[in-house]
Amino acid sequence: MTTQTTWAVPRAPHELTGRVVVPGSKSQTNRALLLAATSSSDSVLDGVLRCRDSELMMAGLQALGARFSVPAPGRVLVRAPRLLHHAVHPIECGLAGTVMRFLPTLAATVAGRTRFIGDEAAARRPMDGLVTGLRQLGARCRYESRGAGHSSHATLPLTVDAPARLGGPVVEIDAAQSSQFVSALLLAAPRCTHGIDLRHTGAALPSRPHIDMTCTMLARRGVRVEQPEPCRWVVHPGPVQGRDETIEPDLTNAAVFLAVAMVTGGSVEVPGWPRVTDQPGTIFLDMATRMGAIVNRCGDVVRVTGGELHGIDVDLHAASELTPVVAALGLLADGLTRIRGVAHIRGHETDRLAAVEDQFRTLGGDVSQTEDGVVITGCGHDGCPGAKGLTGGLVHTCADHRMAHALALVGLLVPGVVLDDVSCTTKTMPHFPAMWSHLVEGCP
Repeated sequence: MTTQTTWAVPRAPHELTGRVVVPGSKSQTNRALLLAATSSSDSVLDGVLRCRDSELMMAGLQALGARFSVPAPGRVLVRAPRLLHHAVHPIECGLAGTVMRFLPTLAATVAGRTRFIGDEAAARRPMDGLVTGLRQLGARCRYESRGAGHSSHATLPLTVDAPARLGGPVVEIDAAQSSQFVSALLLAAPRCTHGIDLRHTGAALPSRPHIDMTCTMLARRGVRVEQPEPCRWVVHPGPVQGRDETIEPDLTNAAVFLAVAMVTGGSVEVPGWPRVTDQPGTIFLDMATRMGAIVNRCGDVVRVTGGELHGIDVDLHAASELTPVVAALGLLADGLTRIRGVAHIRGHETDRLAAVEDQFRTLGGDVSQTEDGVVITGCGHDGCPGAKGLTGGLVHTCADHRMAHALALVGLLVPGVVLDDVSCTTKTMPHFPAMWSHLVEGCP
């Protein structure tokens, strides 16, 4: 656990202009680390995000037999493991969805017992679909209920007893709670005796681009992946090839900095934006345009310039991580913003829909949950960003980095906003307060 730190959000003194170098994608980093750790030869990863989530992933992989070295900042050398094995001590997952979903699946491919633990809030993050899949493969999974007030569903702490050989290949799960259930099984599939023929049987899958990212990264390492139907994936068994790889900047993290330009009428640019990407955060550029901003691209540099900020009606089912920041923009925009298709984020680091409603209302905002999203009445006027009717005060990040980003954005225009805990941003952006201050105040 990180030490909680309160933080007074700096106000924007004027139109803000700047350039922000965004750290690497957490989603790509943790997938790349796992694939490299299971490869048949060494890999060099550049642009690796060093944050709490990736540190937990590396520590968990090492507990399973992986070998890492860090020859330079952002560079990780991954040695092909002699042999993976079960973890002797419990693996700490923190609040990281990729760690608590990906590593139990990998552990199921090595004989023996491995136990997984996490932060208190991790006990509320769903694991049912994943555990169902692991049991179908022959692994024994036991979760420990933490008593009253906690979910009765499969979650952390979790113990995985892996057989000498996994069964399969047909696995049927309901992954409507999290696309990470699918990605977790796909990433471990090459190590399964018969591979995996994975079928999703539930409601619409969230965050499909993250599954596409998983399939792309597997294919780049020589793994044969097929998708004969929209909700079916066939991964063939075989070696995972070592591969040097450069991690893209995290486009969802980039969104909050580009949003600074939108609420201050300034101009912010982010270098390193990939021309083609599986990251769902890239759709923020379309939303920025729809909300009145001007978006320009020159090579790998994206620049967003603020315009008349107005609300939109948007389905974020494929990119639900953007919900808190888009909601913050809606709060400061003119008109109504409706975000749909994100019911599943009630099971993220916190219940994000409840958090957006509660914390924005604390500041005086008009926000209401719907069955699958939120509706926000903006405080702007005549298309311009504004904070009419909003007041400062202590707000709760709910141990959620995305909520911290959103509340920092609101605090640009609302004086006196204080986050109860900015340390939660170390989950994906360890230096967020310093990066924010540098952009807003010109501080080093």
